[in-house]
Amino acid sequence: MRDFHFPGRSEVFATNGMCATSHPIGANVAIDILKRGGTAMDAAIAGALVLGICEPQMTGIGGDLFALVSPAGSNAIHAYNGSGRAPAAANAQNLRTANHHTVPLQGADAVTIPTAIHAFAAMSEKWGKLGLDALVAPTIHYAQEGVPVAPRVAFDWIEAAGMLQGSAKEHYLIKGKIPKAGEIFRAPGQAEVLKRVAKDGIKAFYEGEIADDMLNALQKLGGVHTKEDFASVSSDETVPVSGIYKGTELFEHPPNGQGATAILMLNILKHFDVSAMDPFGTQRAHIEAEAAKLAYDARNRFLADPDHTSRLAHMLSSDTASQLAGLIDPKRAMTAAAPISEAVHKDTIYITTVDRDGMSVSLIYSIFHGFGSGIASEKFGILLQNRGAGFTLEQGHPNELAGGKRPMHTIIPGILSENGTPVMPFGVMGGAYQPNGHARFVSNLQDFGMDAQSAIDAPRAFADGGILKVEKGYSDKIRAELADLGHTVEIPNGPIGGAQSIRIGTEGVLIGASDPRKDGCALGY
Repeated sequence: MRDFHFPGRSEVFATNGMCATSHPIGANVAIDILKRGGTAMDAAIAGALVLGICEPQMTGIGGDLFALVSPAGSNAIHAYNGSGRAPAAANAQNLRTANHHTVPLQGADAVTIPTAIHAFAAMSEKWGKLGLDALVAPTIHYAQEGVPVAPRVAFDWIEAAGMLQGSAKEHYLIKGKIPKAGEIFRAPGQAEVLKRVAKDGIKAFYEGEIADDMLNALQKLGGVHTKEDFASVSSDETVPVSGIYKGTELFEHPPNGQGATAILMLNILKHFDVSAMDPFGTQRAHIEAEAAKLAYDARNRFLADPDHTSRLAHMLSSDTASQLAGLIDPKRAMTAAAPISEAVHKDTIYITTVDRDGMSVSLIYSIFHGFGSGIASEKFGILLQNRGAGFTLEQGHPNELAGGKRPMHTIIPGILSENGTPVMPFGVMGGAYQPNGHARFVSNLQDFGMDAQSAIDAPRAFADGGILKVEKGYSDKIRAELADLGHTVEIPNGPIGGAQSIRIGTEGVLIGASDPRKDGCALGY
């Protein structure tokens, strides 16, 4: 229990249904869908869609998603891959010939086919009740009427606005200026898109005028995307991967997501007596940073499109973790593994929902960098993701850019299971940080007995590209000690990540937690 003398937020308790996400309007929409008889999947889809208007720098209908779902009356956990493929004509050699070492973040080459709408429709059909037309209605309303820009969104908007180019500036600035907190943001073009989807289904998005609008924006910038690439879009159900840490089983989305990285990191941490360490002390931060370097190096070597990932079993092996743990010096920081060429960043939304029948959904939905590629379609203002920047241009690498491939993705939903029963859908936003965030969240729960809200509130550190980013929640003394161990320590400009969770407790009680690093909340009824 938290000390009520100090600022903070309590966990949220309810019995009929719950949502935890990064914006209160999204949470409220999800709860309204649950009250109308929708399933947790209906609620997650409706809430996620509206977050594209509430947090347009993070996500939108030009993006991708991954989801984990545990249906009502079942302990099974299903994974759903709603990530897009590179256009058929994409070719890494063309970029290498043009002297590129990475996929340009703001170029058409970084834009994979936006697949979230296809996935929303398929998941609604499989696990929903209300139909996609009902689920897009709240977003149509808010896109037309507008939403006030929230404080964290305004903070992010300033940092990300430099990505906007061409017509995107008209659609995502207000009278040419970056909006401030409290100003009203509207997206009438997206409202029209979703009206057509509600009326005519997803063909309205992937064929005809809307697809042409996206294609025109891409082809003007040299994109090799075609009508056939959009018309042949696909998303699919797949099988999650999992690992056990101190009695709790962590389920993650398989490649091309990076969920296996979190499992490997926890497998490495098993070789250290983490629970005997100060949870916010130097030793834990150091060991966690070293485990992250090793786990992320494995990610960079092995993870790619599922048809090109061949060493997943090796990555998840306890023997692999044991050997990597043996490389960690408790008294000295290792040199960070050299990053490969894929770009990683922080911009994502996460939503989790649980309904009264026991279905739980863990869903993450993103356009990758802040405002994605910065390319928006002219008429409808569909902001296109730059997930293709997740490819490498290294010749022969499993994650090398090629036509029809899915890139390695940073977004990962999670579900925790105890004794074979799913008990907590959760997610930690933050691009590359996400596997580290999953591992820290699970460790906070299992090693230190924290409740979910305390585990989310706790300060974070992240070894990222040779820098150990340490939030202000750590003391200067800890930062100095980490520097003495050989880490290059920085306080990041913004907080690290943002998390949400719902624990399915005894007697049907749902317990929600939401990260104060974002504008959102947990709501139940």
